[in-house]
Amino acid sequence: MEENIIRGIGYAIPALVTGLVAYFVMSGMRNQDTHEKKLDLLAQKKKESLPIRLQAYERMLLFCERINPIKMLLRIKPIGKDAEAYLQLLLSNIDQEFNHNMVQQLYITDECWKVIIASKTATINTLKQVAHSSNNANDFRENVFLEYSKKAPSTDTAIAFLKNEVKKMM
Repeated sequence: MEENIIRGIGYAIPALVTGLVAYFVMSGMRNQDTHEKKLDLLAQKKKESLPIRLQAYERMLLFCERINPIKMLLRIKPIGKDAEAYLQLLLSNIDQEFNHNMVQQLYITDECWKVIIASKTATINTLKQVAHSSNNANDFRENVFLEYSKKAPSTDTAIAFLKNEVKKMM
């Protein structure tokens, strides 16, 4: 009787080991298959989201171009002679452009968004400083042109950053 039990255990142990090995092999294959499916879905998701992200970078580049002080002064003429009124018109234009593109922050990196905000803020601050030292709208325009003949607009830095981000995506 003990011999039968030992013989039964002798048959059961190899079967149990074989079963455990088969279980772990099948489990590993199933996990690998699941992992591959996740990677495929991620690749597909990235492939589908790339055009949306590129469009967001394009729109933010256009935003930076539109709030470039030199280009803005050429595009937006003063209504009257008051420098403060002209400043408010320019600031209103910047805010309108910004509000129109605010949702793009969903598709660009946080660092890129911070650079754009910093560029916008620097542009506004410079325009305010120049406006306060100007006598009228035409003087304000001339002073802005002089200011940016000495230094590059902060929007140029933001544009360079945007271009670099897009190169990293490609």
